[in-house]
Amino acid sequence: MQQTRRPDGRGDRELRNIAVELAAQRNPEGSVLYRSGATTVLLACSIEDRVPPFLEGRGQGWITAEYAMHPRANPDRRQKRTGGDRVDGRSQEIQRLIGRSLRAAVNLDKLGERTLSLDCDVLDADGGTRCASITGGSIALAIGLSKLMARGLVKPGVLRAPIAAISVGLVDGRPVLDLPYIEDHRAQVDLNVVANADGHIIEVQGTAEGAPMKRAELDQLIDLALEGIAELTVRQAQVLRKADVDLDKLLGR
Repeated sequence: MQQTRRPDGRGDRELRNIAVELAAQRNPEGSVLYRSGATTVLLACSIEDRVPPFLEGRGQGWITAEYAMHPRANPDRRQKRTGGDRVDGRSQEIQRLIGRSLRAAVNLDKLGERTLSLDCDVLDADGGTRCASITGGSIALAIGLSKLMARGLVKPGVLRAPIAAISVGLVDGRPVLDLPYIEDHRAQVDLNVVANADGHIIEVQGTAEGAPMKRAELDQLIDLALEGIAELTVRQAQVLRKADVDLDKLLGR
């Protein structure tokens, strides 16, 4: 049996338990409830037949995201934002990351002049909420695209490649995968990595929380993240089969 000192009993290279509930809402074109350990995010993909003004008349689409924390996603209640409140800096940074990541997954010139909006509502937070939003959001997005394809509104190849995201870090000097909060807040290095099913990196966010990291440590963490992302994209494909989504057709295979 693999030796471990992680609080939840996992090995250093193991993902948290993942569960995906399909059709979590009635109205969005694609929606899932995505659970990764004790982190739970509700993802909803909505489709509108319009694009932002800067894209009008160019024949291509757009993908955007909004990210919010439920008031009791954390142990202490946070006051809910009202209509006039501005999005806080952290939420703004995260939703921009989600939007960039999802746009990298789609051939926007094959989407037509329409916008796919992903709403990411964190119901329970235990680390990795942005990664769960991207990984679960990729599933909701594919479901929405499949509905457009069923109506003949987009053609095969609209999806470049499924994407996923995962956190990695150095905890007590050891590289570990998929950090919950108890590990995240004391990690010497913490990275969030976004990549596609082909192992091509979309974005890396991270920092050393004290002493600088060595180049070899960074490479080791990215390799570990890509292992986790490869497993996540396999699980995404399994969920999409249950949703009757023809992933090969979306990819133009």
